[in-house]
Amino acid sequence: MSGRILRYTIILFFGAAAAIPFLWLLSTSLKGAEEIFAFPPSFIPDTLNTGNYTGVWESISFGVYTLNSIIVVSVTVLLNLLLASLAGFALARLNFPGKSIFFLLVLAAMMIPKEIIIIPLYSTVLALGLDDTLAGVILPFAVEGFSIFLMRQAFLQIPKEIEEAAIMDGCSLLTLWYRVMLPMTKPAIGTLVIFTFIGTWGDFIWPLVVLKNSENYTLQVGLSYMTGTFVNNYRYVAAGSVLALIPVLVVFLTMQKQFRRGVFAGTGK
Repeated sequence: MSGRILRYTIILFFGAAAAIPFLWLLSTSLKGAEEIFAFPPSFIPDTLNTGNYTGVWESISFGVYTLNSIIVVSVTVLLNLLLASLAGFALARLNFPGKSIFFLLVLAAMMIPKEIIIIPLYSTVLALGLDDTLAGVILPFAVEGFSIFLMRQAFLQIPKEIEEAAIMDGCSLLTLWYRVMLPMTKPAIGTLVIFTFIGTWGDFIWPLVVLKNSENYTLQVGLSYMTGTFVNNYRYVAAGSVLALIPVLVVFLTMQKQFRRGVFAGTGK
């Protein structure tokens, strides 16, 4: 009993530590101008100033930035699902020369931080004439090592008998992948969608490097320039940040069941 109480206490402690910054951000987004720098600082605003949200939407091209982010995230998620599932299926179910080497390259790609490869990636984007375009933001990360690894592990867990029965019924490899195998990896697909969505939606450095025209900014890049536009108006910055978090929460809450199944797949839980 004491051990369970200790576990719950630790969970509550770390949960509170993770929630406090978000709650403070939410509080700041609802404060008036005079409350931002009040001392001692107050956690609960005296009055709920919801005008900060309409103010930030009207003061910058918030809708344009959001639309750009939606385009980038949607295409990146779809490309990762398509390409990673194909590559994962090949690595899990097919035998071909260099298979082990290719898988080692996938593992190696997972270990390289994105910041290290920004310069060669940008040089490639420049050579292709894709700088300052949303395509230049999307294509370098159309498929990633983690996505391939995750889908490979999901395909490996499908019994061999199912594959053999489908082949005996006359399924081609593409039919086997699309109609038989892919529907059985929904937990992994849900996990991949969540990770790719969160990673792409919150990405800041790569879009900042590629995009120059403000009309092409993603939401995170646009929000970063708010601190320069509104020098002392941190409540607008906080309101914009809260709005930017909403799609992430919606996606996670929508797909959390598949996410949990995907995380615990193969663990016996």
